[in-house]
Amino acid sequence: MWQYHSIETPVGKLYLVGADGLLKKIFLPNQQPILIDSHWREEPQVFADAAAQIEEYFAGSRQEFSISIKLGLTEFQQQVLGEVAKIPFGQTVSYQTLANRLGNPKAVRAVGAANGKNPLPIVIPCHRVIGSSNELVGYAGGLKLKKYLLEFESKQINLF
Repeated sequence: MWQYHSIETPVGKLYLVGADGLLKKIFLPNQQPILIDSHWREEPQVFADAAAQIEEYFAGSRQEFSISIKLGLTEFQQQVLGEVAKIPFGQTVSYQTLANRLGNPKAVRAVGAANGKNPLPIVIPCHRVIGSSNELVGYAGGLKLKKYLLEFESKQINLF
């Protein structure tokens, strides 16, 4: 049985989706709408902690997440997203840097593809990965949202 909860954020409505009490997917506002059917049950209490943490992020009072998740990805994809999760709030790294950190400098495209499979945007901050020339490239939520998130984090850093 799939469970879901929607929350309003400054970037629009996010859908938190999972099963067995674990967050498995976050749908961003401009991603293809999810189809909610009889196999889905709205259960806000299941995602109360995740929703609260995401709201704290947008309020500027949270920089890291501690949510029970299940990724369901390949080992390589999980390694890439593990490195992405280590990118500090308000900072960016290139796909090349991630490939280097994984010990495989030639895997830049594979790293980009794995980053693109991130089922938990914002929580696993794939928006912090940029091109080698500091250009904004690739984001499931669109480049406008990626730019917004990076600028939002930059402003939060500058408040301190």
